[in-house]
Amino acid sequence: MESIILFSPLVGALIAGFLWRLTGIRGAQWITTGLLFLACAFSWIVFFSHGPDTQHIQVLRWIESGTLSTDWSIRLDRLTSIMLVVITTVSALVHLYSFGYMAHDDNFREGEESYKPRFFAYLSFFTFAMLMLVTADNLVQLFFGWEGVGLASYLLIGFYYRKPSANAAAMKAFIVNRVGDFGLALGIFAIFFLVDSVRFDDVFAAAPQLAETQVSFLFAQVNAAELIAVLLFIGAMGKSAQLFLHTWLPDAMEGPTPVSALIHAATMVTAGVFLVCRMSPLMEFAPGALTFVTVLGASTAFFAATVGLVQNDIKRVIAYSTCSQLGYMFVAAGVGVYSVAMFHLFTHAFFKAMLFLGAGSVIHGMHHEQDMRNYGGLRHKMPYTFWAMMIGTLAITGVGIPLTGWIGFAGFASKDAVIESAYAASAGGYAFWMLVIAALFTSFYSWRLIFMTFFGEARGDKHTHDHAHESPTVMLIPLGALAVGAVFAGAIWYSSFFGHTNEVVRFFGGEYTEPSEELVEAVAERSPKASELHYVMGSAPGEAAIYIRPENTILHEAHYVPVWVKLSPFIAMLIGLGTAYLFYIVNPALPRQLAQSQRPLYLFLLNKWYFDEIYDFLFVQPAKSVGRVFWRRGDGNVIDGTINGIALGIVPFFTRLAGRAQSGYIFTYAFAMVIGIAVLITWMTLFGGAE
Repeated sequence: MESIILFSPLVGALIAGFLWRLTGIRGAQWITTGLLFLACAFSWIVFFSHGPDTQHIQVLRWIESGTLSTDWSIRLDRLTSIMLVVITTVSALVHLYSFGYMAHDDNFREGEESYKPRFFAYLSFFTFAMLMLVTADNLVQLFFGWEGVGLASYLLIGFYYRKPSANAAAMKAFIVNRVGDFGLALGIFAIFFLVDSVRFDDVFAAAPQLAETQVSFLFAQVNAAELIAVLLFIGAMGKSAQLFLHTWLPDAMEGPTPVSALIHAATMVTAGVFLVCRMSPLMEFAPGALTFVTVLGASTAFFAATVGLVQNDIKRVIAYSTCSQLGYMFVAAGVGVYSVAMFHLFTHAFFKAMLFLGAGSVIHGMHHEQDMRNYGGLRHKMPYTFWAMMIGTLAITGVGIPLTGWIGFAGFASKDAVIESAYAASAGGYAFWMLVIAALFTSFYSWRLIFMTFFGEARGDKHTHDHAHESPTVMLIPLGALAVGAVFAGAIWYSSFFGHTNEVVRFFGGEYTEPSEELVEAVAERSPKASELHYVMGSAPGEAAIYIRPENTILHEAHYVPVWVKLSPFIAMLIGLGTAYLFYIVNPALPRQLAQSQRPLYLFLLNKWYFDEIYDFLFVQPAKSVGRVFWRRGDGNVIDGTINGIALGIVPFFTRLAGRAQSGYIFTYAFAMVIGIAVLITWMTLFGGAE
């Protein structure tokens, strides 16, 4: 069953990509979609039936070179089964949705170009690469899946290859991710150098020894575990679009909307979060690296939320929302509550996919208009899309019943769990406040999107509004399915991801033991509920899907934070909602007035903190200058100059010189022969008998 889940998308991609002339265009679409739904059904069966135990399923013997021995194996544990459900569910629904969205595309000549089989082949290949990544049993296999995801993203983001902006966005995504992937590769090299293995079981077992090992790196002695953890996280920064390596994510909106949903909800951007959680046995022994993860995740959440406040492209607003929510996940992982990071990844997949597909439905109904300033009053034209987007917005903003923990939409349960964990880890430090402020901004720009799109007066082209329509049923069915997850996913699995320590440990396949008196005393200094700490993780590194050191009691302490901390994200949500209502319903003139009065700040946010301009100045233009030097001086003067000099100068000179010897007189040639024989005899006389 597990092998069918893994290889079904690959089979579909090969059939749609190479055999579509035999199956027909419609057949290629149905085959790829049917195989994805098969993989989805089996994934849910595995999720509910497999249990928390770790299982190794060998597919084939793969790479063997010296001491390097890697099999292509499936590592099936709770972490894997969660990702299988997320990836295959969203991908299957995106495939189905694409039937309607890609039915007629103005970027291709109708009846002349067969773009649909290629599109569905790319989607299925994307899914296969991600499944290869999350089922990997060693770092080499993971790296192949990692790079496969990068290739698929390049193909899909640049799918509209006639648009220069799409080609530039695809190249940008590919190149920026190479920066992060270089860090990941260095981390894998370091692991193999120190452990002499890339198998996860061997790496995890060696984690305590790595924490006590010093290595030389960049002319300094550093802790091996800290170095490896940071290098691996740099790889995660690229894939999951964290601050400094985030610039590719908004531009990825150049691809078709189903691609955006797949990238942002289930595949590419979740790979980094999965990697950090998968490597938790190593991360737990690198507290400095985890601090780096926490700070950068919190900074990303805040940065992306500020930029989302002023974006006008409906897809870019949701894209920056993704960037911000990924920051939440990394904060949870950074403070050592990996189960909560996976919880938010799990719930986020449902409501973010629904928001993107809902945005695609609006774009489809508005004849590919994406600027929200040209929307307005669409809730009557697109009632099903409106309610789907409403459910997604209620989920992402965290609407629920305060202090219950789980009675609410999916984002209410998981986002509050992240914020409470951040407070427990830092007692109200930097990460906590960044996340609360980001929650306020998230509420504002999410409701801003709803109000600008579905409420108020119609704006923009009147003809477009008059012909706006609801999407076909094949596009609405996936929205309905995702709505179920956006409503119930948080409540159903709250205890499994963020319940008491023994519940979470059991769910992820670990063992738990009673805490020592020393540990209870240590917790008592931070939490008044130390006496209720009954269980700690007792498994060795790698035995469970995630590893929590006994000293890491943040999961326990997060349940006993002050009441005002538990209420803070809900209050932030209400403030954001109220402000958006005031700006876009009560007095729509306020946003323009505020933008004019705070022009520098508005431009700063509208231009995304000028990261692209700074990178252009620091990296792009110097690289172009170096290229021009090599082109003009190296290629032009040295290479072309040398070849032209030889061809036009030296060769003609010797040709003319040789030509003068061709006098045409026999005595001249006889004299040259005599001179040659004399030179030869002299040489042989002097050196011929030297031995």
